[in-house]
Amino acid sequence: MIGGALYAELGWLPRPPADFRERCRRIATEREATGRDVAGLAKHALDENQLLRLASAIEKRRAAGLGLAPLTPFTLGILGNATLDPLGPMLVATAARHGIDLTFVSADYGQTIQEATDATSRINTAKPDAVLLALDYRGLPLGPGAYEAERAVANVAEAIGFLGAIRSGFARHSGSLCIVQTLAPPPETVFGNFDRVVPGTLRSLTNAFNNALVESLAGTQDVLLDVAAIAETVGLANWYSPTHWNFSKIPFDGVLLPLYADHVCRVIGALRGKSSKALVLDLDNTLWGGVIGDDGLEGIVLGQGDSTGEAHLETQRAALTLRGRGVVLCVSSKNDDAVARSAFKNHPDMLLRENHIAVFQANWNDKATNITAIAAELNLGVDAMVFLDDNPMERGLVRELAPDVAVPEVPRDPALFARVLSAAGYFESVAFSDEDRKRADYYADNARRAAFQNSATDVESYLASLDMTIVFRPFDAKTRSRVTQLINKSNQFNLTTRRYTEADVAEIERDTTCFTLQTRLTDVFGDNGIIGVNICRIRDRDEWEIDTWLMSCRVLGRRVEEMVLRELLQHARENGARRLSGAYIPTEKNGLVRDLYSRLGFRLREERPDGTTLWEIDTDVDIAAAPMTVDRADFALLRT
Repeated sequence: MIGGALYAELGWLPRPPADFRERCRRIATEREATGRDVAGLAKHALDENQLLRLASAIEKRRAAGLGLAPLTPFTLGILGNATLDPLGPMLVATAARHGIDLTFVSADYGQTIQEATDATSRINTAKPDAVLLALDYRGLPLGPGAYEAERAVANVAEAIGFLGAIRSGFARHSGSLCIVQTLAPPPETVFGNFDRVVPGTLRSLTNAFNNALVESLAGTQDVLLDVAAIAETVGLANWYSPTHWNFSKIPFDGVLLPLYADHVCRVIGALRGKSSKALVLDLDNTLWGGVIGDDGLEGIVLGQGDSTGEAHLETQRAALTLRGRGVVLCVSSKNDDAVARSAFKNHPDMLLRENHIAVFQANWNDKATNITAIAAELNLGVDAMVFLDDNPMERGLVRELAPDVAVPEVPRDPALFARVLSAAGYFESVAFSDEDRKRADYYADNARRAAFQNSATDVESYLASLDMTIVFRPFDAKTRSRVTQLINKSNQFNLTTRRYTEADVAEIERDTTCFTLQTRLTDVFGDNGIIGVNICRIRDRDEWEIDTWLMSCRVLGRRVEEMVLRELLQHARENGARRLSGAYIPTEKNGLVRDLYSRLGFRLREERPDGTTLWEIDTDVDIAAAPMTVDRADFALLRT
């Protein structure tokens, strides 16, 4: 599968099963079905009609009062200048592919500014988690014709201002962030190749608008959907269909609705921490041509001057590029360990080296077992893993035995491996920080720590040998993006799983009845970065309530939670509080911390029918310190 077909047909996904209709029926009617069954069916290359059928099954399931756990609920407002009726259901079905239980509310056709600025509008009343602004160049005051630079600049400013009014309306009335689209220019030109140069053409106007739009998002909670890039990828002439627009006011060719829906839901998934974090690589015929155990180091095909060797180099280059933005690289290969590692150590054309790989699994176990073990070693869920393998049998086995792992379909031609991996969008991002850039190194260091721990005689001596320093600071503007990212991505060590936008976090920083704490940890192997976030709220003079307590799982077993509790108790005590309280709100993924409060010495205050438990502890309780140095900033006293 090459060219635009890869994208239009979602070629990285397997074809739908023969019993697709029957499985939709079971989803709609059977109580035993779960959100995992819905997600499993959605993880196929579904066309428009199949997406609508699956969406109908989901709606019937909801109408029957049947749940979609463990999918994460998300409400989306949809506003645009075109016909939106078919889009909503397609988003519902596609969202399940990305771990989201999506409901939507859409505006009437053409009611853009009214819907945003009216506090009682349909979307504002629903208070969605986000609003998709599905506007193209025809829905903005962006008119070509006056081919003068000054007029063109004013025109772009007017369009940006119009969009800004919509965004601020939703922020003010519903608190919703907006998913804002870039503009794709139509393929028709006025000046031909000179269109990009002449001010006031749609080509130059949309270019200028997109640049101004990116600048306008800085410092806001709103996120980008790069429709211009999607359209360029499939081709502008394929993207825009005059027939679809004239007949039914659909803004682009209907055959591309599944692709558009997938990109929207990638962004929604990223907002809820569903993006993948690790890439697990096969070796033979994936990172190089041939079988190293049979062909030997000299016999594998890799390097310049050979089309197959260069194709495999490109796959390695793509993996290294992902690592540079924080994706953790691992290996799972049916191979002898020493033989597999020899290529990383000794082959002159290898781009990937052993130090790039966080976990190296070369053995004769099945790959589903290996990937599950890799996830456990990294303290990641298997749903954070992507597995790249040229062998269709291995891909099918992993999909069967570890269905939460993302497994792209790849063609026989290794020249397309890197393109397919990119097209699939598993590592979608809505923000990028220094912490993200360093993540791959953090996990590689963790693997070294694990090996070091195995050589220690006991846990305490091991922890002492790490020479740890724990750093406590309040939230601040510099790290706000990373704190927000952790709040929205952390699922396992997260007592309440409350989600806050960056604007919410900024407001919490200013709130004098809130105490905020960000925690870093360094040791002999390096800096782990920000690994903990706490928010406490003052409920009365005597009590602080833990609103949010989350930590990165990569520091489990190092007594960080005890040091965090010591810090919270100290600040609560210094501010006059006598009690510290907190809730455990159970979710599908946070069973890890079900007994945390009990283990730390809290006493049970209340147990609710939904499984939520409320706990409290006196602030004068002494919690034993862990073997680490404390680096603490000055914290202002709060208003009590």
